[in-house]
Amino acid sequence: MNNKSLGNMIRLAALTLAFTQPAYSGEAPVQAAPNGIEMPKYYKNWRVIGVSHRTDNHSLRAILGNSIAIDAARSGNTRPWPDGAVLAKLVWKDTEHPDFPDATVPGELLHAEFMIKDGRRYKTTEGWGFARWLGMAQKPYGDNADFAKECASCHARAKDSDFVFTRPAELP
Repeated sequence: MNNKSLGNMIRLAALTLAFTQPAYSGEAPVQAAPNGIEMPKYYKNWRVIGVSHRTDNHSLRAILGNSIAIDAARSGNTRPWPDGAVLAKLVWKDTEHPDFPDATVPGELLHAEFMIKDGRRYKTTEGWGFARWLGMAQKPYGDNADFAKECASCHARAKDSDFVFTRPAELP
């Protein structure tokens, strides 16, 4: 077995583990998205890749990644992102800090979104699987699996960065 095959097996095992283990005991299961994608387990323990602020809808976003995405972001291997990379975008409504009015802090959780890179499985959506859960109730977004076409259509603007808007934050 060569190093590339071993690396692919390790990535697949890590991805499988990330999608099958509970985040912590006692946590209620979340319904899968209409396209069958399940909310990744342990995403709350992932590291930050970047942040963004949308002025059009007044929201703050923290973009997290699984270990494959973190490694790709830190090494600059994001054009294209490697298969097995999973990006999580946690989105909150802008809220004024009660003790420091010049600061914007997370308010109400609007949704949690996920992008899963798998070039073979998600050919019709440019190699990415999309899923979104709304609010603290974590209600799956979309009436049917076709909702992912809406996501892919919006992300077409980011074709030159493998359909990903996130810019990994530079670290010293």
